[in-house]
Amino acid sequence: MSKTDLYQGFFKLEQYKFKHKLFAGGWSDVITREVFERGNAVVVLPYDPIQDQVVLIEQVRAPALASTNSIWLLELVAGMVEPGESHEQVAKRELMEEAGLDCRAMDYINSYLVSPGGTSERFYLYVGLVDASKASGLHGLDHENEDIKVHVVSREQAYQWVQSGVIDNASTVLGIQWLMLNYQQYCSETCS
Repeated sequence: MSKTDLYQGFFKLEQYKFKHKLFAGGWSDVITREVFERGNAVVVLPYDPIQDQVVLIEQVRAPALASTNSIWLLELVAGMVEPGESHEQVAKRELMEEAGLDCRAMDYINSYLVSPGGTSERFYLYVGLVDASKASGLHGLDHENEDIKVHVVSREQAYQWVQSGVIDNASTVLGIQWLMLNYQQYCSETCS
């Protein structure tokens, strides 16, 4: 295998050349692929089990314009893993930066490759138990040009938005679907 750096800016593009064993036996020809290198990220599903509410953020995502009529997406809290940071540290940092929230407990859900046909990026998904009554307003870091609006909705409303396509980004869809299957482990008698 060989790897060549093609571009380094806000993102990085690398070219890989490799061969692999074939299922039928023997070896493939040399395969050339460009890989979008971004690093890994942590995604946090802020959930209030007492109120049975989810905290979502709304922010600009320029690539969304390629397939939708809006650059504004409803998402879970997320951020890139910086060198030396644990996934839990990223989760807590991003909860505060993007939603103004602390969490009283955090559980790891899973990790997954975002789009393995084109990028090496892996998301680490957590549920963070929060007090949704403290979530409101506008957030984000000025030096990152973030303009983030916080939304608090019922778990059922968030799931309805997934089903109707209002929420259409993979990390949020996966997080909300996971919550619908697992919310009862976090709820008191208030969850129905």
